[in-house]
Amino acid sequence: MSYCSFVLLFHNLCYTHIKMENDSLPEARASWLAWAEFLRRRGLDGLVVWALEAASPLTVLGAQALYFGGLILRPAFSNGQIEALAGLLEDHSEAQAFVAFLREEMSS
Repeated sequence: MSYCSFVLLFHNLCYTHIKMENDSLPEARASWLAWAEFLRRRGLDGLVVWALEAASPLTVLGAQALYFGGLILRPAFSNGQIEALAGLLEDHSEAQAFVAFLREEMSS
């Protein structure tokens, strides 16, 4: 890992909460419909709802794992997608709002 990559990783680990406060809410939620459709097509929507509710105290660790694994995930996912998902996992109220959104999508 290069020095620059390490510095970026350290920055993400330490300052993600500050960064999340600066993101605009509509921008952060723009991907939700696509995520819900992706999960629904694969039959994973119920599992994700359960996991987000059951693992609520651990979601911040999941967000940090996404930031840490971002270098590996970048060929498959855009940096914006990784950051949006990590941001969702970091913010408990956003995670619960996404759970409510998924439940609404599942019922319709």
